[in-house]
Amino acid sequence: MSEAYREILHRVRAAAAPTTHGAALLAVSKTKPAAAIRELALLGQRAFGENYVQEALAKQRELTDLDLEWHLIGPLQSNKCREVALHFDWLQSLDRGKLVAALNRFRPPGKPPLNVLIQVNIDAEDSKSGCAPQDVPQLAAQVAAAPGLRLRGLMAIPQPAPDADARRRAFQRMRALFDATKSTFPQMDTLSMGMSDDFELAIAEGATLVRIGTALFGRRT
Repeated sequence: MSEAYREILHRVRAAAAPTTHGAALLAVSKTKPAAAIRELALLGQRAFGENYVQEALAKQRELTDLDLEWHLIGPLQSNKCREVALHFDWLQSLDRGKLVAALNRFRPPGKPPLNVLIQVNIDAEDSKSGCAPQDVPQLAAQVAAAPGLRLRGLMAIPQPAPDADARRRAFQRMRALFDATKSTFPQMDTLSMGMSDDFELAIAEGATLVRIGTALFGRRT
């Protein structure tokens, strides 16, 4: 894993070098054991992304001795808002306003605000979570008004088209939406898009955070 991690870091940094925005790596550790997270953490990786709340909480309990940053990147059910507000540092998948009040209510006052990204269904896929692009301004305003939350930006999982140009256009639409939203909410600083197969293209089009699992940990079993 150490060789794969160093290679991915090198590729992320090389892709970000010509840009003005830089890019960070989120290691997507869903379905992987706590031992694999520990191994990567000992190499210097701090931020990890999980899809399922209960799976993530079990890993967090095993890794309490490490100073890790936990991101929920999977869909959030309303009955999991309390656990996310209590135990996560980032929520990347906010897609509807009714979750905002619960997350804000459950975020402990002694913790920093929960970092929030709004997930956008940029290709209007029926099977994919995320709000419509036109709903972003209203949802951003709700998050920005909640003292227990911190609006950080947008997230998307574009349709996995085999055509690189199609993916590029989706990334470009996300960057345009991010820039337009940031003009109203200047605190936004994070555009999360790009995965193992296309993260370099995503960085070139404006991604500041890429979510990589397979290229780091291998195929899910």
